[in-house]
Amino acid sequence: MDTLAFLNHLKSLPSYKGQMVHVEHIPGRDPRYGELGEPLHPALKERLEALGLFPLYSHQARAISAALSGENVFVVTPAASGKTLCYNIPVLDRMLRQRRSRALYIFPTKALAQDQLRCLMELASPLGINCATFDGDTPPQERGEIRRSAQIVLTNPDMLHLGILPHHNSWSRFLRQLNYVVVDEVHVYRGIFGSHVANVFRRLRRLCGLYGANPQFLCSSATIANPEEHIERLVGLPFELIDEDGSPYGGKDFVFWNPPIIDQARSTRRSANTEATLLFAELIEGGLRTLTFARSRKLTELIYIYTRDQLAKENPGLALRIKPYRAGYLAEERRQIERELFGGELLGAVATTALELGVDIGHLNATVLTGYPGSITSTWQQAGRSGRRGERSLTFLIGLDNPLDQYFMCHPQAFFGESFENALTNPHNRHILKPHLFCAAWERPLDERDGELFGPGFDEARGELEEEGLLRNRDGRWYPSPTPSVSYPAEEVNIRSISAQRYTIIDLSPGYRELETVEAAVAFFHIHPGAIYLHQGEAYLVTELDLGARTASVVPVDADYYTQTKDITDVRVLKLDQAKEVGQVKVYLGEVEVTTTVVGFRKKRQFTEEVIGEEPLDLPPHSFPTVAFWFDIPQRIDDELGVRGLDFAGGLHAAEHASIALLPLFALCDRIDIGGLSTPLHADTGKAQIFIYDAYPGGIGIAQKGFELVVEL
Repeated sequence: MDTLAFLNHLKSLPSYKGQMVHVEHIPGRDPRYGELGEPLHPALKERLEALGLFPLYSHQARAISAALSGENVFVVTPAASGKTLCYNIPVLDRMLRQRRSRALYIFPTKALAQDQLRCLMELASPLGINCATFDGDTPPQERGEIRRSAQIVLTNPDMLHLGILPHHNSWSRFLRQLNYVVVDEVHVYRGIFGSHVANVFRRLRRLCGLYGANPQFLCSSATIANPEEHIERLVGLPFELIDEDGSPYGGKDFVFWNPPIIDQARSTRRSANTEATLLFAELIEGGLRTLTFARSRKLTELIYIYTRDQLAKENPGLALRIKPYRAGYLAEERRQIERELFGGELLGAVATTALELGVDIGHLNATVLTGYPGSITSTWQQAGRSGRRGERSLTFLIGLDNPLDQYFMCHPQAFFGESFENALTNPHNRHILKPHLFCAAWERPLDERDGELFGPGFDEARGELEEEGLLRNRDGRWYPSPTPSVSYPAEEVNIRSISAQRYTIIDLSPGYRELETVEAAVAFFHIHPGAIYLHQGEAYLVTELDLGARTASVVPVDADYYTQTKDITDVRVLKLDQAKEVGQVKVYLGEVEVTTTVVGFRKKRQFTEEVIGEEPLDLPPHSFPTVAFWFDIPQRIDDELGVRGLDFAGGLHAAEHASIALLPLFALCDRIDIGGLSTPLHADTGKAQIFIYDAYPGGIGIAQKGFELVVEL
């Protein structure tokens, strides 16, 4: 595509106000090839040649050779570099030589598993190798046949946790012959989700041992700063790291697009949603297949509505060729949108990070990122959705009105020259480890040897389960106590959250249907009484929130505004673990209790963001223990600001927000994974204080990393 011509077109539009603050012209590169250390099975080699997949890139050859020699392999290269062959080739080679061999492929989303099945079938079916997906959408009547006959089973961590491990007796034949476990998109397994998945993998390895299997792990990921540390913490095994990319690249023009200032006195910028709508609509009208990313479900729906309405005015046919895509939709809705994207019926989509991963959605010319995604890794993953056919492509990063986005808009080389972030997990977090030990005991009684597998915290967590009456000791083995409320413990463990509780959204209009579910931890922010909730571009008014039944009742509404909550947070220091001097400032790390109360909400006009009303809410507070780092503010700073007539409390609040915004530069996490509090006088310390904490019970390592790297921060 002629990217420069399109950028010149944008500059000619009446709405263009100098938003294009930087264009990084990323050059293409030629491929580098490599040779395998040993020959492949002749049938596989013939199939690869027929599909034009030879010669192999240098990183593919290294990874495949290491896998064939029995190593656990971790491939860390950018999007569209051909990582899939790094695990497909050794798996298929083994199966052609040993027909009873089995492999388990694990992808973080159903969409990615479905996409990978299509690619795998093209390679494996002519070789007589049977592949199938096994997830929540698999019809019950097909599941038995998959367990019996599928040589490669593609699933996700949720199904492994809920549908395979608790029913391992039914999977005994498969597990006994399991030679390979493939884990794709490993960088996604971070934070709470990654900490849960690390324990799920340990449960899998434990049951493989029961059946006499010891599978190799073949893993792949986008680029991260700590690949070896991350994969070994996730799986609990040593790995051979392959991180030099030999694939070709078509090049990209990467545009930093900063919304214009509309209020000079307040430095307020035009809404990034408005800018995303402008760019998305222009790209679609130009016939450029485009994927626009939004950072939340609500914004996904809003940008879709704005763009659809804008296109409908000038070209109604184009308005029908875009759709929103996000988690929360029913399975059949997601599959339909995926098919239309893959088949080219849609020219574009607005998506959450559900489509950030390696789903091949055909030839895309452009990507639009509505705000910095929170990490350099995710930014390149989203940008990498376009240009996957080796052609030059276009990416727009729209700056939000926050410190980190605006820092990059003003200093783009800080982004292009910056190293990637650390992926953090904490599988030993007691709040995460305990439920998995209970699940493991249900699958097979625990014994002392399991301490080596599950690591630090095993004895303490097992002891607490015993004290709570959930485990009982019999001759040095720990068995689960009966739990009449559920058929098996995994049902009560949501691996994408600390809490297993969810709220169900019920549409009260004729037909009375369930729309979707929302995690309890964030329910008060999204489905409080009076909230406008968006589902597939349609607005619903929340009329009632039943805390006992955990349901939200909604009715369709024609609203030209959206809602945004107001909350109050309090932090109590429970225990000081570490402290250090940094210049004239003392920094602390310790355990705290965070209490958040949602006290009201604002109604904000679509497009203009004008506040058109505020209403109070009476909801119960939510408290949890976590880990935080905090630091003192020297008294002289307060004194000097007083002399200058400046606002000390406002300065503290700004420093808190800047710290929260910049911490994701060092820790691969989402903004919502971190919380903060600033106060001129904290009750527990008697000082002006800024706290930065992990927004989950027990902590997941973000505050710890912030404490370690506080000088850089």
